[in-house]
Amino acid sequence: MTPYLHDPSDLPAVRTAVENHPYPLAFVTVSGAHLYGFPSADSDVDLRGVHLLPPGERVPRRRGKPRDTVDTTAVVDGLEIDLVTHDAAKFFALMLRPNGYVLEQVCSPLTVLDTPALAELRALVPGCVTRGHARHYLGFARTQRKLLAKHDPPRLKPLLYLYRVLLTGLRLMETGEVEANLPTLLDARPLPGVAELIERKRPGAEQELLSPAEVAEHAATLARLTADLERTRDRSTLPEEPSAGAGLDDLLNRLRESQR
Repeated sequence: MTPYLHDPSDLPAVRTAVENHPYPLAFVTVSGAHLYGFPSADSDVDLRGVHLLPPGERVPRRRGKPRDTVDTTAVVDGLEIDLVTHDAAKFFALMLRPNGYVLEQVCSPLTVLDTPALAELRALVPGCVTRGHARHYLGFARTQRKLLAKHDPPRLKPLLYLYRVLLTGLRLMETGEVEANLPTLLDARPLPGVAELIERKRPGAEQELLSPAEVAEHAATLARLTADLERTRDRSTLPEEPSAGAGLDDLLNRLRESQR
């Protein structure tokens, strides 16, 4: 199965959204369903990245907080684009927490804006990975289970997200590798019926529906994957604490120095 059926990173609408960002950008990559390998024809494009606040805006303002997060949604040429960036200081702090989501953004091969800083961040990712990241993926899976149970009839998207986060967590605990693409994960760990679900969503709708019977068919596999992730976490040789703090501090200082 093709890992990335659609790569929106070079679309003019995507480029326009990035060019209109109010701050200098250290990088922008594609996240969401396009990264995970199961976008629908009507999926929006999720862009994530890092911006650099100018020196005068890094301290708290009299009214409100610094813009350490910029979240914009726009429809450009009929395409909905969600662009979320964090100031470098905030993003680098998130990289040192058990937050798999930000590591996936750094490691995304669907790159809209590439810079030397992104290459440095990717080199620092192994020093950010800890055994505690299993909590992120187990928690994400619990959220998706609730979403799957929330709708009647159930929807396909939460089911694919469940498989994606559990397999990503397992790969991370086993190898320390950050891999968010579900077709790639299935190449290493084939699971019955999941590739068919992906092929069904890709030409379908973002809110493609399932029958309750289909959800029941996957329940045992999902329970096994959850138990596997818990066991793999318990015997993982990954460190308890990240080691990339000094490298991230050095990069942050150099990025800020370049703004003077």
